[in-house]
Amino acid sequence: MLVETNSTMVHKVAVIGAGPSGLSSIKTCLDEGLLPTCFESSDDLGGLWRFKEVSEPNRASIYRSLTINISKEMMCYSDFPIPAEYPNYMHHSKILNYFRMYAEHFKLLQHIRFQTMVKRVRQRPDYSRTGQWEVVTERRDGKEEMHVFDAVICCSGHYTYPNLPLQDFPGIETFQGRYLHSWDYKGPEDMPGKRVVVIGIGNSGSDIAVESSKFAEQVYMSTRRGAWVIRQVSDDGMPVDMKYNTRFVHILFQLLPMKFLNWLGEKKLNAMYDHTMYALKPSHRFFSQIPVINDDLPYKILSGSVIIKPNVKEIRGSSVLFEDGSVVEKVDTIVFATGYNYDFPYLPSGVLHKSGHRVGLYKHVFPPTLEHPTLAVVGFIHALGAIMSQAEMQARWVAQVFKGHKKLPSNQAMVKAVEKDTKDIDQNYIVSKLAPLQVDFVSYMDNLAGEIGVRPSLLWLLFTDYPLFKKVLWGPVTTYQYRLTGPGKWEGARQAIFTQFDRMLKPLQTRKVPDQEQNGSISGRLFKLSLSLMAGGAAVFYVHVRDPSVFPNLMAKLRVTIL
Repeated sequence: MLVETNSTMVHKVAVIGAGPSGLSSIKTCLDEGLLPTCFESSDDLGGLWRFKEVSEPNRASIYRSLTINISKEMMCYSDFPIPAEYPNYMHHSKILNYFRMYAEHFKLLQHIRFQTMVKRVRQRPDYSRTGQWEVVTERRDGKEEMHVFDAVICCSGHYTYPNLPLQDFPGIETFQGRYLHSWDYKGPEDMPGKRVVVIGIGNSGSDIAVESSKFAEQVYMSTRRGAWVIRQVSDDGMPVDMKYNTRFVHILFQLLPMKFLNWLGEKKLNAMYDHTMYALKPSHRFFSQIPVINDDLPYKILSGSVIIKPNVKEIRGSSVLFEDGSVVEKVDTIVFATGYNYDFPYLPSGVLHKSGHRVGLYKHVFPPTLEHPTLAVVGFIHALGAIMSQAEMQARWVAQVFKGHKKLPSNQAMVKAVEKDTKDIDQNYIVSKLAPLQVDFVSYMDNLAGEIGVRPSLLWLLFTDYPLFKKVLWGPVTTYQYRLTGPGKWEGARQAIFTQFDRMLKPLQTRKVPDQEQNGSISGRLFKLSLSLMAGGAAVFYVHVRDPSVFPNLMAKLRVTIL
């Protein structure tokens, strides 16, 4: 059945890209009764997580050893848990297998046209009346086809176009060795006995430096600003995101000064390894930029396998000069881990609104100046959390808007909101042309969930399902929480929340060991009870601050019920 959406009729939807964002977009369209057609230029799904021995132009690329730095419970789709036996931090091959299982389970493959590249997306001549788009595709045999769609979802990602700023490195043309971008790096096969300089200290640069140092004679890592480095393995051996990405921690972030939180986070990190002593300390505060997640880098620095250096000033033949005056000679290989440019080359230049360094999208999804809300961008987001989770939430909202269940504000209101977002991002985070946006994971997920009508209510759970309330408050913010109620409710969500730590433990239980803490002490139980009472009080205060009318309304309802 066709449903009117802001004066347009949406039924047929084009999805560009069959990566994680594209797969969730296909599924959410199907859930809402829409008819999606996904165009994927390669011969397989998976996007970034599809490994190729040779990097292919205009496609994301990864290295052979890549293991994700987000734990499985924090990255899975909200109604399809990753198998319990899978490791908590998965190799890219496991992630690709999971995406295939997801696609097969929800019968998504029949909606994907592989080996079909999107060349152009243009508004139809009657767009003002219909909101429709023309999508021109090219098959592998070179044949072009033109399709008409009621709406388009762009899921082409932002790790496709490597940024190789050779103009910023005087003398690079004199370099006598080999240089490459991390996009081209596949493994350390060419590194034995080499002297290597890695430029950039992001997650890719750190991984490449660590892996290369196992074979190279020496690895140097050049960084302009430094970085905070956190471990994947946290307290008690827990995945760091399951330990700290909780609603209780999120509430503390709403209540406590950011200066104090930065001090606390930096103090904890420096207790593990002093960032000043390791030459890692950046100029920015801990929560101003997404940190590097790497357990091995500090050890490699301590063992001398990786030496941290400042920014490169000049290259002379086989020598690399740094801004502090130091020189590294006989360099064989330079790896540029200098990030990516983002682009949507198939879209008309005037469709996307620019705001500061970034593409200005309403809630990072909808272009704010279009006449009809029939174009969306899913997966173009950056936070300390899994892109899969955020993209799925975006896709659920997009499908609701396309279907007509949710309405967007006026263009003027959306532009104003975009500019406010840009100002807030500039004030709270370190952003640049290559890293133009960052959001707080829980706040952003909750915001979109509120738009859809699926945000969990701590107050409601406190009075109706206290065991679940404790899990939602104290436990990790897994996406199952957004399937407890509202559109897209999944009956298995509550059970998935209660068993998420069982799935975390499963791959670790490879040898039976004595349980030395079968019965918790009375003092331990009292301590947990006191923390629960504190958490409950904090939750009540948090709700009251956000909406002072909640408790008076609740008490009024209780009085009516009693009388």
